[in-house]
Amino acid sequence: MREWRLPAALILLGLIPMLAGAGRLTELGAGPEVTPANARFVADPLPVVLHIVGAVVYTILGAFQFVPRLRRHSWHRRAGRLLVPCGLTVAITGLWMAVAYDLPAHDNDVLAGMRLVFGSAMAGSILLGLAAVLRRDIAQHRRWMVRGYAIGLGAGTQAFTHAPYLIATGDQPDGNLRAGLVVAGWLINLAVAEWYLRRPAPAVAAAAVRRAEPERQKG
Repeated sequence: MREWRLPAALILLGLIPMLAGAGRLTELGAGPEVTPANARFVADPLPVVLHIVGAVVYTILGAFQFVPRLRRHSWHRRAGRLLVPCGLTVAITGLWMAVAYDLPAHDNDVLAGMRLVFGSAMAGSILLGLAAVLRRDIAQHRRWMVRGYAIGLGAGTQAFTHAPYLIATGDQPDGNLRAGLVVAGWLINLAVAEWYLRRPAPAVAAAAVRRAEPERQKG
């Protein structure tokens, strides 16, 4: 059961943006009244619809790629063939919306620029991971795919970076403060991804403990 804890945690982290996305799709499907908050989506729904659908599949299916048992099975490769286009869809539509949509009320040009940076980094990571697996470099493939997934899951962490301000003030942050909180979500995820990639594998760690035990007993 331990090997399923990580994918469960990742899906839970993505739950808030997935629910928000489902609400947005429901709103668009119902023919909503146009407001300043949704006008850009109503006028051009295609990128946001593709972004939400791609993100839901990418979040859920991608979480199971962290299960060691599944990585040793052909399921991992089959799922990867769907995850690559879904991840690229998320990244490219994120860039599309950052360029084509008017800035929301609480955003500024700094945040718009950061969206371009991290959207490009996500797409680049996925493409580098794909190139690595095509040349049979599995270690590099894993590293780049984990980084791409970490960026893609940024919206989940951003809900938590915003939470203290929302609780304290009851209002959305704006301007540079909001930009900083959004970027913090991406950076936290990337930091955790790097820790995950650099930590000793469980089997290696267990072997190190076994080797150290006789030395401790001698001492």
